[in-house]
Amino acid sequence: MKGELNWIEAQRFVGQVDGIALTLDGEADDTLGPMQMVLGGLAGCMAIDVAHILERGRQPLEALLVSFEGRRAESQPRRFVAANLHFVVTGPIDPPKIERAITLSREKYCSVLHSLAPDLDLTTSFESNQG
Repeated sequence: MKGELNWIEAQRFVGQVDGIALTLDGEADDTLGPMQMVLGGLAGCMAIDVAHILERGRQPLEALLVSFEGRRAESQPRRFVAANLHFVVTGPIDPPKIERAITLSREKYCSVLHSLAPDLDLTTSFESNQG
């Protein structure tokens, strides 16, 4: 993985990661900031894992939605201290298989999660819509 960021003004940068365009701003409302990207990356990483695990297990996944929120420390460096991810899984899949996929992502596969501080208070939940 390789990229570059070029400073435009204030806290705004444009660049690319592996050839994919990126705009980043630490104070604007019209683009993502670094911490928003980290939290979105965590949710995306776990969602990708869950979908992949279910599909490899030949589960009839019809839709997957993950909603997420994070809480940051009050003092610098204002890292994430807590995150909550809620998965809504649609398809005739037994809930224990969904729970297993989330657990495998959390414990083994999600590289974003394992790149964050180990004391991050991560909570996950899910609901199953049988489709």
